[in-house]
Amino acid sequence: MNQKKEAHLTWEPDKPHEECGVFGIYDLDGNDVSSTIYYGLFALQHRGQESCGIAVSDTFGPRKVDLLKGMGLVNEVFNQENLSKLKGNIGVGHCRYSTAGDSIPSNAQPLVLNYVKGTLMLAHNGNLINANELREELAYTGAIFQTTIDSEVIAYHIARERIKAKTAQEAVKNAMKK
Repeated sequence: MNQKKEAHLTWEPDKPHEECGVFGIYDLDGNDVSSTIYYGLFALQHRGQESCGIAVSDTFGPRKVDLLKGMGLVNEVFNQENLSKLKGNIGVGHCRYSTAGDSIPSNAQPLVLNYVKGTLMLAHNGNLINANELREELAYTGAIFQTTIDSEVIAYHIARERIKAKTAQEAVKNAMKK
């Protein structure tokens, strides 16, 4: 007896989904993490092949962020020379499969925002279902967008919440309520 099983795809908020690839790391000993992020993204390449990027910072030194991102595959954007210029012991990487926003260089992630409390590095995997309403609300309060992706809306909300929150974790929690 041969029975066909029909697959029904439904989005379930409590389960992981195949969209972008995100890889983050924090080395407590202060070692550079860019090559580890590179290999993490290389392993996640199947999750996004449009663009990729790495942002790193040094928690023991000046809090500047080194960022490199571009269109294409991980091994096309990064090489030994440009990876060696990314110095930091904390970082995040992203390989993009676009679900929101155009496939253009400005939409490559991670995003880096400088604001009054410091610098925010953000890589996001998924869709923000109310992005258009939140983007319009932010625009009317002075936000100037550099991308067309919903991840930038999240970054703005986290940065705004961080101004009044005691911790970054509290700011993320409050921003996610929107």
